[in-house]
Amino acid sequence: RILVPAMTMVMTMLSRRVAPVWSASLRYLPPLAPLSPLGPKLGSSRSLATSDHHEHHQATSLDFEKARKRVERLVSRYRRLVERANEGDNGDGTVHEEIGRLHPVVSRYERLEALRVERGSASGIAADPDEDDEMRALAREESESLGREIDELEFEVVRGVLPQEDEGTKEILLEVRAGTGGEEAALFASDLLQMYQRMSQRRGWRFQVLSAEESEHGGFREAVAEVSGPDCYNRMRYESGIHRVQRVPKTETGGRVHTSASSVAVMPQATQVELNVPESDLRVETYRSGGAGGQHVNTTDSAVRVTHVPTGISVAIQDDRSQHKNRAKALKILLARLREEETRRRDAALAEKRRSQIGSGDRSERIRTYNFQQGRVTDHRCGLTLHSLDQVLAGGEELEEFYERLDRMRVLEFLENDDGGEE
Repeated sequence: RILVPAMTMVMTMLSRRVAPVWSASLRYLPPLAPLSPLGPKLGSSRSLATSDHHEHHQATSLDFEKARKRVERLVSRYRRLVERANEGDNGDGTVHEEIGRLHPVVSRYERLEALRVERGSASGIAADPDEDDEMRALAREESESLGREIDELEFEVVRGVLPQEDEGTKEILLEVRAGTGGEEAALFASDLLQMYQRMSQRRGWRFQVLSAEESEHGGFREAVAEVSGPDCYNRMRYESGIHRVQRVPKTETGGRVHTSASSVAVMPQATQVELNVPESDLRVETYRSGGAGGQHVNTTDSAVRVTHVPTGISVAIQDDRSQHKNRAKALKILLARLREEETRRRDAALAEKRRSQIGSGDRSERIRTYNFQQGRVTDHRCGLTLHSLDQVLAGGEELEEFYERLDRMRVLEFLENDDGGEE
């Protein structure tokens, strides 16, 4: 009666203990060579700023039943699409495309249901008084392990059924601006830009600086970069806002800690067609480039300013010798800003109905503090503090711990406000 499920459980436990060793080795990436000195290692210990682990788990536990309607609708649609595909109806390629998009969520859901059955069997053995103590202890351990895996899968499945606005965006514009703090803010803006460049390098994303205005001591008053690659918007979306730094500036002779700030905006790329921007709404002006750049740059009308007349938003670029390249860059940045402004207006209209727990993403919101004296980084939206400042500024995986926490908060907020309505 109990031999088969018991043997199955033991084999499952053994396979679970072996698998992570292989997967960890496959995920290993060699450390990146630093782009510039970041100072001595500060260690990688980490702590929660506002709660211990148990309290955090309680605060972020997920009620899967609240999302079950959406999940079941998605699974039903997936199965109908598979039936259509098997009958030869591909709908001009859209059927297979949607099957491919839905398959990861459905696969996780099927795995989730299978794990529930396994956990039920393990729990039954753990509660069986006829079992010996060793087998019951093994069953309890397996049940707890399955419970943790079920929790993670529930989160992944629910995240997969959230509304997908901008989720698939593979190209973004990243804008970093120096704020309060003068030259020190400009130097910190440069640090942030390098952090994102290193993260992009580690993830295999394309990172290209489109425009940059340098400060006197080598920082950036403003810089705009184009980032493209799988999942780049999903990972970078939480960087929008005010980043505050507390450290002794290089120019400080008295050893006093100063507080400065830089702002970051993450904007999905947009097109004129997508935003319905006619050419008549754009005013393009050319003029001679200023500053250093050589005789050719300063004596030809290569600099370009593009203005969206209805809103007054304008972008000027003079980085390239080619007027056409400067125009293309300016237009790309302008369209991204127009899209950001449109999103901001829409979010403002919804703000009274639904207050976001993780913040609006507005660049006026303080989101994170980097304290160099204590070697820590604190995200104020989720209350997570990491004592691994150098690894975060190096664009390491520690930076993405903030994203994981904020993503979980986003899913929980969605569940709290979701009525399970039709998609």
